Amino acid sequence: MRTIVSAKEMRKCDESTIRKYGIPGLVLMENAGRGVSDIAQRHFGPLDSKHVLIFCGKGNNGGDGFVAARHLLNVAASVTVVMMASARQLEGDARSNYQILDQLHRHGSHALVIKAYSSAALRKLHKPDLIIDAMFGTGFSGAVAQPYAGAIEWINGMRVPVIAVDIPSGIDGTTGVMVNVAVKATHTVTFGLKKTGLLCNQGQDCVGHVTVVDIGIPMVVSGSKVHKTFLLEPDDVRRTLPQRASTAHKYSVGKVFVLAGSKGYTGAAYLCVQAALRAGAGAVMLGTPEAVYPILARRLSEAIVKPLPSTYEGTVALSALGTIEENLKWADIVAIGPGLSASSETQTVIETILQRYSGKVVLDADGLRAVGEIGLTRFSRLKCRFILTPHAGEFSRLINVPAKDIETKRIEMAKKGAERCRATIVLKGGPTAIGVSDGVVYLNSTGNPGMATVGSGDVLTGIIAALWAQGVSEEWAACAGVFLHGLSGDIAKEVYGERSVIAQDLIDQLPAAFRRVERN
Repeated sequence: MRTIVSAKEMRKCDESTIRKYGIPGLVLMENAGRGVSDIAQRHFGPLDSKHVLIFCGKGNNGGDGFVAARHLLNVAASVTVVMMASARQLEGDARSNYQILDQLHRHGSHALVIKAYSSAALRKLHKPDLIIDAMFGTGFSGAVAQPYAGAIEWINGMRVPVIAVDIPSGIDGTTGVMVNVAVKATHTVTFGLKKTGLLCNQGQDCVGHVTVVDIGIPMVVSGSKVHKTFLLEPDDVRRTLPQRASTAHKYSVGKVFVLAGSKGYTGAAYLCVQAALRAGAGAVMLGTPEAVYPILARRLSEAIVKPLPSTYEGTVALSALGTIEENLKWADIVAIGPGLSASSETQTVIETILQRYSGKVVLDADGLRAVGEIGLTRFSRLKCRFILTPHAGEFSRLINVPAKDIETKRIEMAKKGAERCRATIVLKGGPTAIGVSDGVVYLNSTGNPGMATVGSGDVLTGIIAALWAQGVSEEWAACAGVFLHGLSGDIAKEVYGERSVIAQDLIDQLPAAFRRVERN
């Protein structure tokens, strides 16, 4: 599990390293610039006699670029530094490193050229072999103004490898949002800890390959318990997966009751049940309207399918409540929502269950509508333990925040939502963020855009419910479920290609995902 930080949290790490532990900023900058040079040589070298073009801004990111230029000169690269600001605007450690570079330039380093930025100057340059973007650091946010926007557009048009220093210029270090333009890097060299902006929104499409370089920040700072955002990795999931005892039987390894399906939406119920079975639940029972029972009973040969009284619309009727509550007593975990419909009578059934039941519930899709009707204040006081799996639109209705804000600030929103709901929130998207009520947020590291297909969320609900039923904790059932769901999508992409992935493929590749994690 890797700690990830916002721009503000990274700034505090830097400040603590310098002020509390006495490690000079010049040392951190030297280590950062050397790290960039080392990565350039490792991935794009040998660089002797090759032309490296470095765009340097006026802040510490530019200072890192000046250090990188010096180290690249030492391996016989031909280096051109493009100054995006005048030398008079430089301050602190960046100014000190510029002055060192300027002295080298003045005293006969013929392989070094330092130029002030202009579009005319760029047109006169020979095409470089490598570009290094050291214009903006992780503290940047908002729109890119000129002349930086022009420089970024020129970089993106050159079609040569690009290394971004800490984060591609134009990307918000915390949210990953690009307002108007951003560098599209081949490789991003980030320092100390991975930044959340590298993993979210447009940032994840601009970073290329990411390498985290140790610049000397003490472990006591980078590993502090004040950091509460983490990136999920295979080992985290492997340690979580339940092991079956030799004496296991079908009712000892997880019983899941799924309330799902309605006329026209049988696929959602089918996918959820099949996913729960593939994820290891010993017994899965589906409660579904009798209007669609024959369809699902034929398709689900391994599940227990119970017909429930239907409304004239083919949805679960209020008269089904007694039967449902009897089956809830049988289950270890209940999954409610896939394909249930927005029928007012069915929604009354869901609301009644949530207010009477005191077990463990995974809520998805139409099950989430009931939360809005109950209201967050009352919902947070219910006896059940909940995992909620909304996408941004559904979450918007729950917490009354515009969906656009949820998408751009998904880590912050997952955290706030979990605290307000007193539940585990699986905020689906790219990437999915899992918020737990103690303020911790986990960001998923698997999955791909091919998973944006109907039924994908129903599969996720089934996986999470099955893991929870097998004894995995609430928090880690959500985390492991999301990771395995995404990994199944990645394997399906390998097999079928990104645009051809469908929800059934995620179920079919789930065994391979389990094996890959366990081998890891």
